[in-house]
Amino acid sequence: MANPSPLLDFDVAALSQKLRAKEISPVELTQAYLDRIEAVDERIISYITVTAEAARTMARAAEKEITAGRWRGPFHGVPIGLKDLCYTKGILTTGGSKILGEFVPNRDSTVWTRLSEAGAVLLGKLNLHEFAYGASTDNPHWGTCRNPYDLDRIPGGSSGGSGAAIVARTAAATIGTDTGGSIRIPAACCGCVGLKQTWSRVSRYGVMPLSDSLDHTGPITRTARDAALMLNVIAGYDPNDATSSREPVPDYTSRLGGDLKGMRVGVIRELNSGVSEPVARAFTAALKQLGALGAAVEEVSIPSFVEGSLVTMVVLMAEALEFHEHWIRERPGDYGADVRSLIETSMTITAVNYIRAQRERNLMLAEALAALQDHAVLLAPSQATAAPRIGDRSYDMIANMVRFTGPFNATGQPVVSIPTGLSGEGLPLSMQIIGKPFDELTVLHVADAYERARGPLPLPKI
Repeated sequence: MANPSPLLDFDVAALSQKLRAKEISPVELTQAYLDRIEAVDERIISYITVTAEAARTMARAAEKEITAGRWRGPFHGVPIGLKDLCYTKGILTTGGSKILGEFVPNRDSTVWTRLSEAGAVLLGKLNLHEFAYGASTDNPHWGTCRNPYDLDRIPGGSSGGSGAAIVARTAAATIGTDTGGSIRIPAACCGCVGLKQTWSRVSRYGVMPLSDSLDHTGPITRTARDAALMLNVIAGYDPNDATSSREPVPDYTSRLGGDLKGMRVGVIRELNSGVSEPVARAFTAALKQLGALGAAVEEVSIPSFVEGSLVTMVVLMAEALEFHEHWIRERPGDYGADVRSLIETSMTITAVNYIRAQRERNLMLAEALAALQDHAVLLAPSQATAAPRIGDRSYDMIANMVRFTGPFNATGQPVVSIPTGLSGEGLPLSMQIIGKPFDELTVLHVADAYERARGPLPLPKI
């Protein structure tokens, strides 16, 4: 296989400068990504649908506008991918399912509307765990997505295609969704950046739900700066989504590049145990790096987080049943076995269970905010181990993944998952940086400072 185009080496921040200066052509860039998809995605299976002709049309339009001096912003002419939960008018949108195997929406999701208006080029729709209900992206209908660092390992889920595409260099940036960790888990498994912003910060209009009160839609990118640039585009009130916030949208890049001197950060005791030796070693090294950057690193306690993932799963499963109730009765055989089992198990959750879990969420947020009263951000590993092998039935996803990510869906806080290095087996390791509601600025500030000090990760050899 020929070496990949050097155009694929640039992150969005660098691409935007080169595209605006007309040093790179959007048409040439888009073709480089389409060539890369053709070369490697048969093995990765990060895409369900590749929109090659539409992408070329968008790229030509972007080139014409940029040449005429009508630059729309940092995503103008940048090739991206969308998780296949996001509605795209006239383009197959499956939810990773057989049930919606021929569904073509008549409208766009707000996230794609905003990215399209910013001039982004759509490469296609990305693979996921069926209906976003799982963490492996072992999809029985559209193919098992694989981790670019080791094709025998999972890319995480449910946004596995979104994470894999970033490190396989088959998209410059992607959109994922996160209900119990489905942006941060793929970012952790694949070695990229995943941002779950504050709940309500980004519209969920036109995005298939899993759990209405837990769902988030957000960026998976190469860098913290790219995540900030993407959030600049997609954040903000949407009249089509009654739950979207009217909170003003700042420039999320405005505090990037600064230091951490005098900042206090808290390590969550309840989420800093039961991890593998490589995760513990990398997390400890990351804490030392933050200290070297001037931050004061201290332990904090959030007792309610001991059962935080259980609270999230009770709410998730109850709300998922509401969305799937008709299909599970009428078309149960069209679900994959694991998702069908989860939906059937959801039928055992009572209204009392659900109400108690919702009440517990308030306690969790109150305790998290108390810990943040004297700390700018909180820290925790993203998961207990590196990515497990595909089909490893002994691997407990809830204990090893959702235990670390799920509590922050319950609280709705902003969290970024960022790589801390590679294990001895060459697999990505990661940590989470957690902030106060609507304080993505500080979360991204810390992530960017750490990322610059850490330096780039070695790329996978596909």
